[in-house]
Amino acid sequence: MTIKPLFDKVVVESVQAEEKTKSGLYLTAASKEKPQTCIVVAVGPGGLIDGKETTMQVKVGDKVLCSQYAGSDFKVDGKEFTILKQSDILAVVED
Repeated sequence: MTIKPLFDKVVVESVQAEEKTKSGLYLTAASKEKPQTCIVVAVGPGGLIDGKETTMQVKVGDKVLCSQYAGSDFKVDGKEFTILKQSDILAVVED
């Protein structure tokens, strides 16, 4: 199944968080926070949104930092994704 976001929406997939802290302690599922580092899976076309021209600043494959509780989570073919506005992306991570 292909996901095609509309307007200024971006579909991201969370990058798995570390299960072990720097000091060597293992985290339980309940103590983990929602990951903020994501990979862009699909990008909307941008365009005229609320009377303003919006140019998309991210592209498929970009590694980004997102607001922690932004967007809506959903599953497609057993994989979890989040769809959010481009403005909920805080930064592009460059390696």
